[in-house]
Parts: sequence; structure tokens; C-alpha cells
Amino acid sequence: MKRREFLRWSIGAGALVMLEMAGLGCSRDAAQSDFPIKFPPLPYEADALEPHLSEKTIRVHYGKHHRRYVERANHLLAGTQHAQRPIEAIIRETYQSGACDQTALFNNAAQAYNHAFFWNSMKPDGGGPPTEFMRRWIEKSFGHHRHFREAFAEAANGHFGSGWVWLVLSEGQLQIMTTTGAKTPLALGKLPLLTLDVWEHAYYLDYHNRRDEYVAAFLDHLLNWDFAAANLGEA
Repeated sequence: MKRREFLRWSIGAGALVMLEMAGLGCSRDAAQSDFPIKFPPLPYEADALEPHLSEKTIRVHYGKHHRRYVERANHLLAGTQHAQRPIEAIIRETYQSGACDQTALFNNAAQAYNHAFFWNSMKPDGGGPPTEFMRRWIEKSFGHHRHFREAFAEAANGHFGSGWVWLVLSEGQLQIMTTTGAKTPLALGKLPLLTLDVWEHAYYLDYHNRRDEYVAAFLDHLLNWDFAAANLGEA
């Protein structure tokens, strides 16, 4: 999925999102409402990432956690100056304001965005060495794919508590960064290319406390280089 397509369904611009989520606890009414932040469909079936991420994990993580962030964000947006703003602007403005009454809106809007980005950062039969376009950038920034993999795994496994690991574009170079809680590179002036969710609920049903195995599965079998390349190519 290209970046403009991701943004279209994540912020709800244009036509209303049509969900195909039978059994995921998501109603068509919620999908077709006029809420400013939409709950997007998965880019694959709920069982498509098995055996690396189970259908049960996807149904709980996507169908419950992600959906709840969208619902809370829309509730907090109602009647505010941000209600008609794109989600990227909402995230930047609420973070930069630093106001206590904006914290909940930032957290929920950012988590809605982060989760949508996460689903697209994976695909069935993904992972491994990057595609040619991304390979040139990886080698420019890290020297070799092996060095990127080692650095990403170290960042993901070493991150304390809940958060995210990102590959971002910053000042003409690719960088790996971690964020805590809901924080996102968008709020820090960096362009996200792909992300891995290291909140415990993202992997506990499948891996329990073995985060390292979850990280390895993402890097070797799930990482969507095409999504990263589309984000970078449109920067």
C-alpha cells in the first residue's frame, strides 16, 4: 500500500471506509460514520500472518485495542477545533501544545495512527533482505542489511516497557528510533517508514515474555519493505 492510500483510509479523507471484518467485533455503522478518524480494514486476512502472529492475536490486538483507540480519539475530538483536521495535524498540534487537557487526545490519536502504520508494516511472506530501492538506502545508512537487522533487534529488545520501534527518514538518512507509550516520529519532525509494536499485548498471546522471538519473526518473516519503500519514495 502506498503512503497516500494509507493516509486516505487512516484519516478518512474521501469516501467512507468500507470494512470487511466479520467476527472482529466491528460494526458497519462505526465504519461508515462521519467520525474524523476512521477504523481502517486490515491489509490482509486476520490469519494471514500465521504462524508468526496468530489469528487470535490479530483479532484481539486489531479488533479490540486498535478499535478502542479510534473510538476514544473520536470521542475526544467531538466539538473541538481539531475535529476537521487530518490525523497527522492533530498529532503534531496536540503534542506541541504541551497542554495537559490535550494529552488524552494526543495519546489516542497517535495510537490510532501508530496501529494503522503497524499493520501495513507487515505482510505475509515478508521480512529478510530489502528490495533493491530500500537496499541502497539501507547500505547508505547502515552499511549492510545485517547491520540494520542487528541494530533494529537491539533497539526493540532493549526498549523498556511499552512503545514502538521505528525506521525513519531524518536529515537525509535512515535511522532506527524507539518511542515510549503513544509517542510517534510524526510529533518529532521525522518521517516514519515502518514500525514494530513492542507493547506487550502485541505479542504476549503468541510469545509470552519472549520478545526476542517476536522481533526476529517480524524482521525475518513479516517486515513489509514495499511499504517502507513507498513511504520513502513519496517523501
